[in-house]
Amino acid sequence: MPLRAPKGFIDETDPKVCQIGHPAPAWLVNYADLMTELVCLFVILYALSAALNKNVQAAAKQVQEMMDQGQMKGSVKVDNEGLHITLQEQGMASFFESGSSEATAEIDAMLSKLAPALRKLSEQNDIIIEGHTDNQPISNQYFDSNWELSTARATAVARLLIEKYRLPAARMGAIGYGEHRPIALNDRPENRAKNRRVVFFVKNSPQKPAPAAAAAPSKAH
Repeated sequence: MPLRAPKGFIDETDPKVCQIGHPAPAWLVNYADLMTELVCLFVILYALSAALNKNVQAAAKQVQEMMDQGQMKGSVKVDNEGLHITLQEQGMASFFESGSSEATAEIDAMLSKLAPALRKLSEQNDIIIEGHTDNQPISNQYFDSNWELSTARATAVARLLIEKYRLPAARMGAIGYGEHRPIALNDRPENRAKNRRVVFFVKNSPQKPAPAAAAAPSKAH
């Protein structure tokens, strides 16, 4: 004797219900195939994400170890946006000449250590160089504000990575925030030094392989 279905449920005598020991309805086969394909899709997406994340985590660990060893000063952070590597000035050594975007030997030395990890990441990820300054006002024949100064400094770092350390230009970008994103109060010299920093932002969204870099044009004399 068939059981009576509770109120709100389909009765087992309904032809849409698969009886035990009987073939499944045709729609269930298509539904099962769809579910299988979706599972395969998510497995592939997870595998790709894990592979990319592995490269980012390896780079973050490598840079953090250099900071722990005192080779450079700053911080490393990985979040859902990507990898953030922050370099800060150490002691009296400055990354740039005062009021200028001319890079010093100090930041060039830091770039020589970072370049191998950044070059590996640039195979699939865009890298944005962020320039930051303290809040000391500036107005000279080259820059009207810290915005222009920080942007020019970020561009100078990007050019060094491209021209000297052979990172692909198609992957590089530069942006300046001036004094508007401080990480410390600008109340004393050591805190202002923390705000005068360069951030390497490796974006989390993978891109197609960068085109082969063309030879840099020679400068006019």
